Amino acid sequence: MEFNVKKLASDAGVFFSRAMQFTEEKLGQAEKTELDAHFENLLARADCTKNWTEKILRQTEVLLQPNPSARVEEFLYEKLDRKVPSRVTNGELLAQYMTEAANDFGPGTPYGKTLIKVGETQRRLGAAEREFIRSASINFLTPLRNFLEGDWRTISKERRILQNRRLDLDACKARLKKAKAAEAKAAAEHELRLTQTEFDRQAEVTRLLLEGISSTHVNHLRCLHEFVESQTNYYAQCYQFMLDLQKQLGSSKGEIFSGTFVGNTESASPAAAASPPAVAATTLPAVPTIPVVPTIVGVPNTVAEGVLNPNEVKPPASGTRRARVLYDYEAADSTELALLADEMITVYSLPGMDPDWLIGERGNQKGKVPVTYLELLS
Repeated sequence: MEFNVKKLASDAGVFFSRAMQFTEEKLGQAEKTELDAHFENLLARADCTKNWTEKILRQTEVLLQPNPSARVEEFLYEKLDRKVPSRVTNGELLAQYMTEAANDFGPGTPYGKTLIKVGETQRRLGAAEREFIRSASINFLTPLRNFLEGDWRTISKERRILQNRRLDLDACKARLKKAKAAEAKAAAEHELRLTQTEFDRQAEVTRLLLEGISSTHVNHLRCLHEFVESQTNYYAQCYQFMLDLQKQLGSSKGEIFSGTFVGNTESASPAAAASPPAVAATTLPAVPTIPVVPTIVGVPNTVAEGVLNPNEVKPPASGTRRARVLYDYEAADSTELALLADEMITVYSLPGMDPDWLIGERGNQKGKVPVTYLELLS
């Protein structure tokens, strides 16, 4: 018990001495041992690294999980060292609603079919988002947290010890100046040598830790590359999913409009109706068809051959339709027609054409145009 009391008294004395030295330094009444410029630069660089790492970490967490309540929940699970429960992404939830709606409306209806297609794409987008969040958390957020909760805490602890060693050193210097008797000076000089040794040793330890910030930057750089790679893969997947969906919807749109584009072709002549093929055709239900340009014997079918010469294409006698352009479109080659949003053009189809395309005319200009860029009018 006696030892504890002495130690407590000694610690109190050291604390009081440091407090006095610190106060006098702030008031300009005592000298302060200054660290060298290189050491000060290391300290400033470490502080800058810590501050920006915290900001980047917080904002990345917001990017990956915009819901603040969910972030708090994940933080609590992490502190309790428990596994964070799996959470459905917004895309997956939207996919579930679309699928249920399609079943109610009828999965065989055009609207139901489209809901199913879009819902499946949303599910794939949600799964890609989940994988991106998992990858970013492991490869980017975890190393940043490890630095703040590990290396930085060690650096902060050693810096506090160094600060106390410096206060002890400066306090010893002040006592040496105030000492008058020879014995007091000898004792002060001995104490000064001890405190100087402890200060130098602690300064070297702290310097080594601060120089390790360079290795931290290298590690964070590697993690940043992995984060960018994960994000690139995620957005590439999303882009591909949407392209596939757009193609599916374009085909479906072509099928839907094929029955309402212009209606049935002109009725056959009486002579043709009397022929056997025509008689057989009359026994089948009437199916609406897209008006096409008839193929002339001896004239090459440019569409079937895959090369379209707009100058050789003639619009059908009936079946043209007006359309409003929804978005700007830049022609890929001479067979396509460039479009400007909100302009009006005339459109029709040709035999063997891809259902995603139509022939568009604007004055003397003519070429292929994508169906998805048009609003067909009556």
